[in-house]
Amino acid sequence: MKLLPSLLLAAAAAFSVGASAQGMRPEIGKPLQQAAEYIKTGKGREALAKVREAEAVPNRTPAEQLTIDRMKAAAAQRAGDNATAVQALEAIHPKTSGAEAGQIAEQIASAYAQLKNVPKAQEWAGKAQQAGNNSATLKQLQSYLQGASGDYTAIAKDAGAAVAAAEQAGRRPEEGELLRLADAQQRTGNTAGQVATLEKLLANYPKKDYWNAYLGRLPRKPNFGDRFGLDVLRLRLANGVLSKGEDFMEMAQLSMQVGLPAEGLRIVEQGFKSGALGTGAEADRHKRLRDLAAKKTEESKAAIAGQASEAAAQKTGDDLVKVGYAYVTLGEADKGIALIEQGIAKGGLKRPEDAKLRLGMALLPRNKAKAVQTLRSVGGNDGAADIARLWVITGG
Repeated sequence: MKLLPSLLLAAAAAFSVGASAQGMRPEIGKPLQQAAEYIKTGKGREALAKVREAEAVPNRTPAEQLTIDRMKAAAAQRAGDNATAVQALEAIHPKTSGAEAGQIAEQIASAYAQLKNVPKAQEWAGKAQQAGNNSATLKQLQSYLQGASGDYTAIAKDAGAAVAAAEQAGRRPEEGELLRLADAQQRTGNTAGQVATLEKLLANYPKKDYWNAYLGRLPRKPNFGDRFGLDVLRLRLANGVLSKGEDFMEMAQLSMQVGLPAEGLRIVEQGFKSGALGTGAEADRHKRLRDLAAKKTEESKAAIAGQASEAAAQKTGDDLVKVGYAYVTLGEADKGIALIEQGIAKGGLKRPEDAKLRLGMALLPRNKAKAVQTLRSVGGNDGAADIARLWVITGG
């Protein structure tokens, strides 16, 4: 943190204009005038030497002493002498009031922060706030001091309040506050809170680094179902954080394993287009996978009508949901969505939340409002609801 110079340097500049007019004795006014000139040119140590000349004059009046202290604080700031700056500022503070008192208290807090005296810095930051100082620099200083103190419970409370206030006012929370809150929640063991904050970070600042970090952590969440591995890769692809050749290969293979070869073929083609596939030592293997996916896709197109008929004859809607999503991946979205809805309506589903998730994903590119409504209705604690919320963010 840097000492905030504006107020004191302004005082030094003002002095250079009219010290003699204020009735300053020449033996005090002249060295202070010289100190002000040194401050303007960045010569802090020389300025301090001149201030000390003035300070050596006996029988100083209160007005003279106040001017000396102001100049000393400004000179010390220029010289990087925070201990002297604190001494001068603390002498000035009782002689000020209102906004100036708040500004001086902020500068004292900043100087103590430079001296690594966190308790005193926090004390003076509090005084600045009590005096009505609500500046952005004071808030930044307080955030820094909270981190330096290691009081992450206080940091979480403060950052959480800032995020909540922004949301209640209809504003986007500041990225820094969300990051500060997530870090404090991690350090205090509030895993659920951290996940919620990270989702807010994704919703408001959908940067690739945040997506990459969050999706890397998601599969390790307690109770997260292994069956959602493909869904995590889908989200990676949709948000531009799937880049490695082996990831494209894994995703395509997983799609084919669950009976979605058309999706697998589309993934392989994207891998070739991006340059992640089709080059290097594994190029032949990539081509074989593409050929296999193309072959399986044609077989799926030929068989899917019969599969739909068989699914309609089942007592439960599970197969209708499965076949319906396969239709979606084949490019027949309307037919697929209708089958998924029929499967949900039939009931008896082994995993009803998964069915709603598939319906929401199928609707998202076509009917956003209905898709978001469906995705937000997905519940459970095994991963379906997590994936659904992330698709709302992705599609929103």
